[in-house]
Amino acid sequence: MTLAGIELRYLVNYISEKTLDYYVSNIYGINSKSLLFKLHHPEKPDVLLMFSTMGLWATSKKVEQIETNRLLKRLRSDLLRFKLVKIEQIGAERIAYLTFSGFEKEFIIIGEFFGDGNIILCNKEMKILALLHSIEVRHRQLKVGLTYTPPPENSVNIFNLTLKDIEGILSSSIYAAKWIGRTLGLPTKYAEEICKKAQIDSKISGSQLTNDNVTKIFDVVNEIVNDVIKGNHETVIVRNENNSDVYPIKLGNEQDNTTSAPSFMEGLDILFTESIVESGKSIHVSSVDKKVSELENKLEEQTKAITIVTEKSSKIANVAKFLLQLVSDGIISIEDPKTLEKIKKHGGELIKEKGIFLIKIDDEKIKINPKASLPAISSKLFDESKRKSAAITSIEKLKKQTEKKLEKEKMEVQVVEESITYTEIRKKNWYERYRWFYTSDGILAIGGRDSSSNTAIIRKHVEKNDKVFHADVHGSPFYILKGSKEEIRPTSLNEVAHATVCFSRAWRETMYGLNAFWVEPDQVKKAAPSGQFLPKGAFVIGGQRNFVNISTLRLAVGLIKQDLDYLITCGPPVPIKKNSVCYVIIEPSGTEMVDVAKKIKKEFSKIKENIVKEISVDEFVRVLPSGESHIVESGLGEQSSE
Repeated sequence: MTLAGIELRYLVNYISEKTLDYYVSNIYGINSKSLLFKLHHPEKPDVLLMFSTMGLWATSKKVEQIETNRLLKRLRSDLLRFKLVKIEQIGAERIAYLTFSGFEKEFIIIGEFFGDGNIILCNKEMKILALLHSIEVRHRQLKVGLTYTPPPENSVNIFNLTLKDIEGILSSSIYAAKWIGRTLGLPTKYAEEICKKAQIDSKISGSQLTNDNVTKIFDVVNEIVNDVIKGNHETVIVRNENNSDVYPIKLGNEQDNTTSAPSFMEGLDILFTESIVESGKSIHVSSVDKKVSELENKLEEQTKAITIVTEKSSKIANVAKFLLQLVSDGIISIEDPKTLEKIKKHGGELIKEKGIFLIKIDDEKIKINPKASLPAISSKLFDESKRKSAAITSIEKLKKQTEKKLEKEKMEVQVVEESITYTEIRKKNWYERYRWFYTSDGILAIGGRDSSSNTAIIRKHVEKNDKVFHADVHGSPFYILKGSKEEIRPTSLNEVAHATVCFSRAWRETMYGLNAFWVEPDQVKKAAPSGQFLPKGAFVIGGQRNFVNISTLRLAVGLIKQDLDYLITCGPPVPIKKNSVCYVIIEPSGTEMVDVAKKIKKEFSKIKENIVKEISVDEFVRVLPSGESHIVESGLGEQSSE
């Protein structure tokens, strides 16, 4: 399927609203034509945006890299940490501009979703910095260093349609549906639906229509366009052998093999992701099939070689035996005319080339001394026959190796079919965008990661019965211990205080013996005193503070089973051990966060390999405190026995 211009307008509007104030946290190469942007917001769930030559859509599917993408390195270099500030469509064309801004720079990625498609990176002056495909045609040229030039726009913009634009159909001799599709840039499915709703024959020529027909077409076009771009959808997926499609609205040309989809975006996500996966399978299977074909040819040649060499060895041995038989008949010289005549009848021939005597058996030529005795010549032929037999053994050995390789490659086809697929991305709990853990008493604690998330948890998530924590040092997160109707036990208070200190700059600077304190929600003032200024993420604490001394700096990273999912979290050792399947305990200093994360993943893989292999190293990095760490202990948590 291909996107229509009106469908792209809906996608642009939807994604623009969904990604407002998001920035690029990572970019992944999926295949040569598709990239996945991970967009992050400090207070909202991450958004995964697929940017492909097929289109642009928000995805909930995880696809492992199928092949390299030549733009990936450049895009990562230019766009990481940049904010997505604008997405716009060029007129009604199937072209989208994504503008990224940051560090006093601006970049624009252009997606062309027609023909073979293209992805183009430009600077703010629209100079092309990188692109998937260079283009040189009559009306434009695209290559690095040139200014981006869009293709000529359709003369009629369907989003600014007038009745006069439709009246042109009255002077057309082509089918009504064809004219509508060409003029308005709509695929057949919409053109046919417009004719149906306007109650005209799609195959009637435009010149046979009336002014009333034109008015009706105009009204129906506006109705359909409005429904599509405003999201008034009843989405269905249509599948058939040749092509599959997703309709944002019900169309009269729907077929029996249709299924409903929750939304147009999700329907697109399903079909486009399936297309990427099937394309990946085709590429890899084609590569494996080529190897299989080469090995099959090689095996055929080796089998043929064994047959040929076996026949030659047998014929040489037969001539050797015949020579011995001649000796018993009283013939002693190979030069005897009777000998030569009899040898010919058994497939042998005495020839002379460049003064050298040879016995020729089929195409084999064996050098001999004609003056030697027949037993000596026979012995030489037997030696040659044995040498051929030895060659057969070598070829058979190679043949067995080829058969094993062939079997392995044939199995690889099945492996490729099973390995190139996609999985649904788990919908994360709201608190997973922050630091979090459950205390030994089963109470949820959440903490800020930076100034933005500190602000978010205080302004959005503090409730009446909660406790608010902060370390007695500059550079500390705020933590919240979610309240309950019962009085919170000291165990939970101490554990959250411990986490607050460990996730402060105390960890990075190895500052032992710090205090944390907790207060009631109404003691946290969200506005600065008159005449003063509060930096982002900071709040004024009033009244009495309840201090807790934290003598150690120790944290545990745990793999926690929650319903059908497994989550990675980090907090004080006791509650993490209690709530996890497996854990490691870390202390400050040692190696960088990524290296520690890899070691932790390796430790967890020893216990839950199938589960942990699906969790990225980034997830482990995300839960770690800032700064260097080292592992001091690992083991099974109490959940491992469940």
